[in-house]
Amino acid sequence: MTREELKAAAIGMLDRAYCPYSHFPVGAALECADGTVFTGCNIENAAYPVGICAERTAMSKAISEGHRDFVRIVVAGRSEDYCVPCGMCRQFMQEFAPELEVICLNGAGDELALPLKELLPYGFDNTHLNH
Repeated sequence: MTREELKAAAIGMLDRAYCPYSHFPVGAALECADGTVFTGCNIENAAYPVGICAERTAMSKAISEGHRDFVRIVVAGRSEDYCVPCGMCRQFMQEFAPELEVICLNGAGDELALPLKELLPYGFDNTHLNH
């Protein structure tokens, strides 16, 4: 899938977002190393912590289908600024894809592409659990 197609897939998920509380739709498209793409949107809940972000929706779908080798993810929003992953999503991505390319889009479709390591420079991983 081309970069532009991946961006379009993420933007296409904005209309599927369930965000009656924040009114901040987010769409994501995750590309696996084998070219498979999984999409996701944010899904809110009246009990706020129960909701899930678009990025974790896409990654959870991929993981549940047996994929764990991720290359890049596009995160799209409709705001003027770039739609960047929250801290929880950054840590979730770190677990599975510390070398992931993260492409953040704003409402105009402009992009900011960063390696996950730049978004989460001191991410917690399994090496911190060795005693």
